[in-house]
Amino acid sequence: MESKKVLVGMSGGVDSAVSALLLKEAGYAPIGVNCRFFDNEDVFRSEKTCCSLEDAEDARSVAAKLGIPFYVFNLKDTFRSRVIDRFVETYIAGGTPNPCIDCNRYLKFGKLLQRAQELGASAVATGHYALVSFDSGSGRYLLRKGADETKDQSYVLYCLTQNQLAHTLFPLGGMKKSEVRALAEENGFLNAKKHESQDICFVPDGDYAAFIEKRTGRSFPHGDFVAKDGRVLGEHKGIIRYTIGQRRGLGLALPAPLYVCRKDVEKNRVVLCSNEELFAKELYADDVNLIALDRITAPLRVKAKVRYKQPEQWATVFQPEEDLLHVVFDEPQRAFAKGQAVVLYDGDIVVGGGTIR
Repeated sequence: MESKKVLVGMSGGVDSAVSALLLKEAGYAPIGVNCRFFDNEDVFRSEKTCCSLEDAEDARSVAAKLGIPFYVFNLKDTFRSRVIDRFVETYIAGGTPNPCIDCNRYLKFGKLLQRAQELGASAVATGHYALVSFDSGSGRYLLRKGADETKDQSYVLYCLTQNQLAHTLFPLGGMKKSEVRALAEENGFLNAKKHESQDICFVPDGDYAAFIEKRTGRSFPHGDFVAKDGRVLGEHKGIIRYTIGQRRGLGLALPAPLYVCRKDVEKNRVVLCSNEELFAKELYADDVNLIALDRITAPLRVKAKVRYKQPEQWATVFQPEEDLLHVVFDEPQRAFAKGQAVVLYDGDIVVGGGTIR
């Protein structure tokens, strides 16, 4: 039955492997797909690099064990333009990008959904820890947090549209990670105990500056560390080497700890301040995507977070323009970073979010 065909993104890890297993057990006809996002020679190799030939073979092994079709899709051009190039451009412009969100938006639930429909599949499935439900009252699909609070990935999925959510399955949404590994072992999957990928997949060693220099063929000149009043405090080693809120690695001998609070790209300066001065109560965000409702027409009480691992904080959100959110937190929050996402929650429901500007 065509409607039971589901394209399963299989990275070679345990989560996507168990997702394929659960779908087959539920009566679906899963089609395993491993996506080639980049060549490993294009990135800095390490044990944690994903998208390797070994990962593809691990995924193929699981698909063979389950007796399901398996394909490898070449999505390198889209990944390069939509994820890697955007990452580099945002860093150079003084922002702090979140490439996982762009990958979900444009690749895993964009390009992959397009391929699924071309193959006659009704949906895309992944190993994300999140849930999708349909609210008959509003007529909208909802994105909810995964049951395992330590693994919930709803933050990096806030960008999904109604059409994407309508054709998305998250088989692991109601499970704990420990249950997923146990199922993989029971079924003899060779990746049952495989380590999880860390950091950004195409910069596995975490040296973003070196990656950007290699990618662009540019070197980024030294410049001044300055206080908020403009006093020069020392010399930085290139503006792309610093992130908002950073204290370690500045290489300065100062009478009191100072932190990066702003990057002045135009003047090639990194502005430092005290920890207390990093806190603020308000932010603006654009590139808005709302899920639980079409538009915020009145002040809305939500919980919000401005980075993946941050606990949610109470806030009031306004939408003064179609592509603009104004978020006012009850308590000051530390180190808003341009380019990161602010994601809004109503209990376990993702209201939506935007890119901090």
